[in-house]
Amino acid sequence: MNKAFVKESDESDDDLELNQPDVPAGSKNYITPAGHERLRSELLRLLDNDRPEVVKLVSWAASNGDRSENGDYIYGKRRLREIDRRIRFLTKRLDLAEVVDARKQENVDQVFFGATVDYAGDDGIVQTVTIVGIDEVDLDRGHVSWISPVARALLKAKIGDTVPLHTPAGVQQIDILDVRYPR
Repeated sequence: MNKAFVKESDESDDDLELNQPDVPAGSKNYITPAGHERLRSELLRLLDNDRPEVVKLVSWAASNGDRSENGDYIYGKRRLREIDRRIRFLTKRLDLAEVVDARKQENVDQVFFGATVDYAGDDGIVQTVTIVGIDEVDLDRGHVSWISPVARALLKAKIGDTVPLHTPAGVQQIDILDVRYPR
């Protein structure tokens, strides 16, 4: 079968950002200033550096003739589609973004977006998490999304409160030990 009639993917371009959760319906895309800057700088890098380089490569490869067996052309076009998909994704996320600066938080003993929280579960193990936007999740650094179950359990609680955390193993009671905000 001729490759010209074979569809590359059954998914739309926008559905391919599989590792990024959707913003809950009716909610804003809350994000920290640092997270917003990271997304913005990635978008600018893609627009100003990466995409023009790949366009130049694809243009050069296309000038070499037969495109059906031209690896530079084929892979360049694929890379260009990936870059364009990421640009559309970042543009949509930044358009929906609501930057929340946790440094301006006045009620420092209550958990809100941007807080770093120390809590202990039923087992007594102390864990530390920072509540961030859905595009900033980094579990290795303890950054959890504000829509995650642990963040939802912690939000609006105060130091000394005990709140229920619904886990696959059942409901666990967690004690809030400390709440901090960036300076």
